[in-house]
Amino acid sequence: MPPPPNPPILPVMLKALRLLLPALVPSWTFFDVIAPSPRIEFALGPAPEAAPGVWQEFRPRPARLPPLAMLGRLFWNPRWNETLFLVSCAERLVDQPTAHSEDEIFRRIAAELARAPDAAGLAPWLWFRLVFIRREGGELVRETLFTAPPRRRADLIAP
Repeated sequence: MPPPPNPPILPVMLKALRLLLPALVPSWTFFDVIAPSPRIEFALGPAPEAAPGVWQEFRPRPARLPPLAMLGRLFWNPRWNETLFLVSCAERLVDQPTAHSEDEIFRRIAAELARAPDAAGLAPWLWFRLVFIRREGGELVRETLFTAPPRRRADLIAP
C-alpha cells in the first residue's frame, strides 16, 4: 500500500499564518478612550527644603529610531517594558495613589542615576512629578498632576 500523499503546503501555511497573525499584530480595539499621556520628570537638589533643580524627562522617547533597531525591539526590549510599568505606576498615582507606585518610580529613577558616569557628583535629593500631555485642538497642553515630596537618593538604592 503506497503512503498517503502529503497535503498541499500552501493551505497548511495559510492556516498557520491565520492562527499566528493575531499574536503578532494585536487588536487595539480594547481602548475605550485615548487618555492623556503621562511623562515622568525628575529633578535633583541639595536639600529637601531647597527648590528642585532643572526638571528632566525620565527616559524620553527617541525622536527617531532606525528600522533595524525597531525590528530588534519587536523581539527584545526589556527597558521599554520597564518604562511601560512605570507609566502604569504613574497612572495609578493620579487615579488611586499608593506608596508602592511612588516607591517604584523613585527606585527606578535613583537606580538609573546611580549608573550614570557622574553619579558621585549629583545632588543628593530627588524629586519627581507626573506631567500629563494632551492635545487640545492643534496644540499640546502639559499639566502637572502629581509632585512627590523629595527623597534622599542614597536611601532609595538597594544595598
